[in-house]
Amino acid sequence: MISASNVFVQYGDRILLNSVNFVIHDADKVGLVGRNGAGKSTLLKIIAGEITPHGGNITMPNEKTLGFLHQEMFLPKGKTVLQETLTAFNEAVEIEKRIAEINNEMAERTDYESAAYAKLIEDFSELNDRFSFLGGVTMEADAERILKGLGFKHKDLGRLTDEFSGGWQMRIELAKLLLQKPDYLLLDEPTNHLDIESIIWLEQFLKTYPSSVITISHDKQFLDAVTKRTIEVELGNIFEYKAAYSKFVQLRKERREKQKATFQNQQKVIAEKERTIARFMAKANKTKMAQSMQKALDKMERVEIDSEDAGAMNLRFPPAPRSGDIVVDGQNVKKHYGALKVLEGVDIKLDRGDRVAFVGQNGQGKTTLAKILVNKLPSTSGDIKLGHNVSVGYYAQDQSDTLHPTLTLLETMENASPPEMRTKLRNILGAFMFSGEDVDKKVSVLSGGERARLALACLLLRPFNLLVLDEPTNHLDMISKDVLKQALIQYDGTMIVVSHDREFLSDLTSRTIEFRDKQLFDHIGDVNAFLEKREMENMRQVELEKSKHKVAPVKKVEVQATEKRELTFEEKKERKKLQRSAQNAENKIGQLEEKIEQLEGKMAQSGFYGSPDEQKVMADYQAKKDELDIAMETWEEKVMELEEFDENH
Repeated sequence: MISASNVFVQYGDRILLNSVNFVIHDADKVGLVGRNGAGKSTLLKIIAGEITPHGGNITMPNEKTLGFLHQEMFLPKGKTVLQETLTAFNEAVEIEKRIAEINNEMAERTDYESAAYAKLIEDFSELNDRFSFLGGVTMEADAERILKGLGFKHKDLGRLTDEFSGGWQMRIELAKLLLQKPDYLLLDEPTNHLDIESIIWLEQFLKTYPSSVITISHDKQFLDAVTKRTIEVELGNIFEYKAAYSKFVQLRKERREKQKATFQNQQKVIAEKERTIARFMAKANKTKMAQSMQKALDKMERVEIDSEDAGAMNLRFPPAPRSGDIVVDGQNVKKHYGALKVLEGVDIKLDRGDRVAFVGQNGQGKTTLAKILVNKLPSTSGDIKLGHNVSVGYYAQDQSDTLHPTLTLLETMENASPPEMRTKLRNILGAFMFSGEDVDKKVSVLSGGERARLALACLLLRPFNLLVLDEPTNHLDMISKDVLKQALIQYDGTMIVVSHDREFLSDLTSRTIEFRDKQLFDHIGDVNAFLEKREMENMRQVELEKSKHKVAPVKKVEVQATEKRELTFEEKKERKKLQRSAQNAENKIGQLEEKIEQLEGKMAQSGFYGSPDEQKVMADYQAKKDELDIAMETWEEKVMELEEFDENH
């Protein structure tokens, strides 16, 4: 096991870790959580032996192995993906070379009865056993299996690592660690550069991993799937829970509520005793009794409430100016980088108010199309038109990295601000948790999460009605992600979000566009509906393969779409009826959501609970929620009927 004893870290006046203690047992699955800058990565580096704490120590058995996936890593150049991945088997590769040498030597020698020849055979046997133990027999097959699980295709394995972005190089490094099977696997934000399907694969791998996993992640679903224990780092202290993230949040809330209740009860007892002591001290015959009571009170073990970092940014997007009905209209858009084809003749159309998620594997063109739409990148061919009065707000995947490191926070905001907003910049920075002297800090000293918050603050300086966000949750902690999500739910413009974060995308969008094989595949619903549909499609594809049918369902739909005939009068009438039913169901949902919002407003008023209206409002609220569930089911049913009609005609 790994044991941490009184680990202390201090930078300047700030105590990052205040003599913390914990133990990591064999086969533990631990989630390390806390705000950006709380000290999670520092603690992971201390466990890995890369940082020496200012006090305390970490102990680990000498025979145990440890693997560490950093947020920052650099692969050597000049090797193919498979060659670099196989460096995980360096010992096995060297043994394989030695086995080949012994084979050649035994083929040439004839002194079969000599001690030297017997020693050669003994070495050969031992090396073969060691080679098998290290997985040398299946190392290429194992490497390919894990690389494919992390999103690489077979044709990628022979490409040089130099050709891949930092995110893909991180996958290679992760593959090497998984193949090495260390006793303690330390992962710092492993999902940051993974697409949804690769994250799901990694979850399944880690759930059955036989040794310990300690991971930092801001992906709630990933933590829930992988971990069984949570260590929270907050204000220099750590708090441990034998539960995955969602259960930890609930347990933490209950613990703090109990602490507060116990504290308040004790304060009442103390106040009562102090009043009694003061009363007795005024009487000569009870002075000794009062002194005894005071001593007992002084010895009382006082209940303390754990410190809590309750700070959160205050984010609200400006009201969106009204745009035309059609916001984006793209026809036959292609994007090639030399011989590399990323997008091949795709169409995309967004109406005012659309809320769209771009999903798919990295390298499939999500960021490319987002940049083309906001005029940050030219298309190779095709036509992209923005609608009437469309104004764009764009948050790039590397937005926080584009901030000038030598400027202060205030100077950064001033450079991005229109004149009329200059007087409000300090207030906006304050809303993003930069107050007082923080505004004079250089960008270079900010953490990744702080830079992300500053980049978001810059985005709020101008109103826009088309918001394009590319991986906006990278580097944001759980609370900041929740704040951003709520702000986006309230945003009243048209929105595109490129993200691999399932929990963040859940219930945020109403359309999901999947990027696959240089094409776009449009799905109605949020990311959960998309994943459910893809799973069904995958199962259908398996069945089709068994039946020797090689055409996937998506391709069938595409073929039918190109062979559409003119609808008859009766068919048009039927389609109109289905359209109207779906629209009526959607209107019903809108009405119910508005009524629910009104009831929630009443429930939020002070004095509501315990008032005469409480029972009636709560009953109405539950009834409307039940109606909304039914209306949602009806809407989904009507939309599916309309889709099925379009597919069959």
